[in-house]
Amino acid sequence: MNIEKNAVLLVIDVQKGMDDPRLGQRNNPGAEKNIGRLLQAWRASGRPIIHVRHDSTSANSPFRPNQPGNEVKPEAQPFPGEPVVRKCVSSAFIGTDLEQRLRAAQQKTLVVVGMMAEYCVNTTARMAENLGFDVLVVADATAAWEHKSFDGSHLSADEVCRAVMATLHDEFAQVVTTDAVLAATQSTVAVAP
Repeated sequence: MNIEKNAVLLVIDVQKGMDDPRLGQRNNPGAEKNIGRLLQAWRASGRPIIHVRHDSTSANSPFRPNQPGNEVKPEAQPFPGEPVVRKCVSSAFIGTDLEQRLRAAQQKTLVVVGMMAEYCVNTTARMAENLGFDVLVVADATAAWEHKSFDGSHLSADEVCRAVMATLHDEFAQVVTTDAVLAATQSTVAVAP
């Protein structure tokens, strides 16, 4: 795998509201640690990072602005100068300047991490591919939650995550692991623009 020097690490919705018990059980308790590892590697290599924060418009949402759940978790805190794109729907491209930022900087590759795998990560990755971007989704740097299906059956968080990654892979994105991405970024030689 080759990850170009200007590939953007897109960190989606790593917010304290993800710990709200109303969301139910989640998978991959190590997601935040892997996100932190990727952020450290991106910063060390000088690659671009864009943070996405969900600002819910729902009165009862833990992600509503000025609520504790809207705050970014410690592992994913933006550093000074790292842009934060605020959204209020699942896609980080709707109602934001994300696409314009990427095109202006001639950034074609997105490495997508964050939460929730089944909502904002999934929707953003699909839309990015539809817009012509190359997308990698780092499966073990995302997390999904359990769901009740339309027929009343229960889907575990692992089942939801596997289904999401299966439908993204080789269609809208390449689904990869943190270790594979870190190995590729360490072996990438910087190319002058």
